[in-house]
Amino acid sequence: MAFDRILSIDIFRGITMLLMIFVNDLSSVRGLPRWTYHAHTQEDFMTYVDVVFPAFLFILGMALPLAAERRLRKDPSLTHLIGHILLRTFALTVFGLILANTDVGSSAQMHGLNTYVWGLLALFGAMLVWAVYPRATRHQNLFRGMRASGVVLLLAMAALFRRIARDGHVAWIDFSYPEILGLIGLTYLCVSLFYLLTRRWAWAPFVWFLALTGFCCASAGRLLLFPDRTSMWVWPVSNGSMAAIAMAGIITSSLFFGPLSAKLKTAWHRITAGLVFALSAVVAGLLAAPLGISKNRGTPTWSLWSIAASVAVFTLLYWICDVRRRSAWAAFLLPAGSNTLLTYLLPDLVYFALAATATTWFRTHFAFGLPGLARACLFTAVMLSLAALLTRARIRLQL
Repeated sequence: MAFDRILSIDIFRGITMLLMIFVNDLSSVRGLPRWTYHAHTQEDFMTYVDVVFPAFLFILGMALPLAAERRLRKDPSLTHLIGHILLRTFALTVFGLILANTDVGSSAQMHGLNTYVWGLLALFGAMLVWAVYPRATRHQNLFRGMRASGVVLLLAMAALFRRIARDGHVAWIDFSYPEILGLIGLTYLCVSLFYLLTRRWAWAPFVWFLALTGFCCASAGRLLLFPDRTSMWVWPVSNGSMAAIAMAGIITSSLFFGPLSAKLKTAWHRITAGLVFALSAVVAGLLAAPLGISKNRGTPTWSLWSIAASVAVFTLLYWICDVRRRSAWAAFLLPAGSNTLLTYLLPDLVYFALAATATTWFRTHFAFGLPGLARACLFTAVMLSLAALLTRARIRLQL
């Protein structure tokens, strides 16, 4: 089908953004029930918070085949499409590395430049590079200049960055963890290539999904040791858990909007197929539970139960928004769902600005119990409102 904006996908993405902003801000609040925080690495336990990141991967998988087919209709060159995938992966990695390194920068080693000011300048440079500029021909030289200025600013911030490594020596950018955006970018690269290699076979995503889940089980069961010992830059598939979640998104997209949807002739058939897929993931997760239940360890049960939750929520949204045509209730979520990268960055821009000015009042006065919960709710609402205003002003980031 044509890749017009699909309401259920945009709203699901918007809900994910809302939860991401909320749980990230709530993480600094103490005195709340255990299920409001991430489970610790060594715990065999997961909360709703541990399902937010997988929802990003899942929705990435859902959108991937729709976006790829749209691009191939406009330009049938597979080489150009792969080039776009590589560029998008690079952009997500750049943003992720900026976010991951801002907190560890050393102002003393950067000639007195506050590390959070460094983060703001680096993000601003990246945003200039990957902003969506109007197509009006009379201002193209200005837009090229803005993009070039972003590149120069990025390179300058990269050259200036310094941190103190664990052994005490002065080091450059830390590539060990590219933050969530970088993980999403690497997963996107792997799953995109898997999909493009076999996109002519409708059932290929199921085969990939089973293979990746089996690989995750083998890694969790210590039958395969190299994923834990190999850098993600060398083996971006890691233990297979993140790629399996994204591949489940491709399967769901195929069931509702892609090749398999033609075989499921009615909306109720598609809804039934989605619910069967979700239930199957729950059962498989139960069977794999002896291997552990942990987001931080990327266990198969965490992956499968996150998939089940995402499929179930999306199926409900499909029925409400695409079948029943009732979407007015989610209007405030649509800007976050369609301008996702900018919305993702807004909280970090605020956090960096507050840290650069040594503003700690909110963290010290609303950091416990119900007042902290109220703060997180208000902060989330403000961020979504700001995203809506910026989107209305046509300020967008597009990868």
